[in-house]
Amino acid sequence: MPLSSEEYDKLTTEEREKYDAGERQREREEQAALPYAWSQQLGDVDIVVPVPKGTRARDLAITIAKKKLSVGLKNQEPIMAGELCQDIKVEESAWTLEDQKEVQIHLEKVNKQRWWENVLTHHPKLDTTKITPENSKLSDLDGETRGMVEKMMFDQQQRQMGKPTSDELKKMETLKRFQAMHPEMDFSKAKIS
Repeated sequence: MPLSSEEYDKLTTEEREKYDAGERQREREEQAALPYAWSQQLGDVDIVVPVPKGTRARDLAITIAKKKLSVGLKNQEPIMAGELCQDIKVEESAWTLEDQKEVQIHLEKVNKQRWWENVLTHHPKLDTTKITPENSKLSDLDGETRGMVEKMMFDQQQRQMGKPTSDELKKMETLKRFQAMHPEMDFSKAKIS
């Protein structure tokens, strides 16, 4: 039985560790009982649904919608079906049949800053406060975000060494070009701010 946050706060360190271990075990058992396996990153969810060996793509009935998911064999009860716990980008989500024995589904989250508690709202929930994400690498980032992070890292290093940041360097370069175009002007008192 999950504790309220007030009850949890009253536990000693040892009681919390024991409670957390029990909760993780309960979550593992609940997830193992589902008819699929799933994993997630902040931006997406991947689901593997076992199907009978020899299944062909044309035997499948799969629906991926912004807030709904259904996976099964035609003319049979779905293996999994229901409302997704969060919205997805349908146009960036897809499924494939691997080795005629499992359906692999990739769902792109609309909100890429939120962990999912579950895939379908009626299935057991995970405690998302206990998720420890993998360290991301710069190569995992999209071009614009990567550029911004690299700029921030460069500026941080420059400040630590007492050197100008990238913005200050750009301003200095612009001033140099302007000076070259206007040698008749006196720039001795020019300040870069």
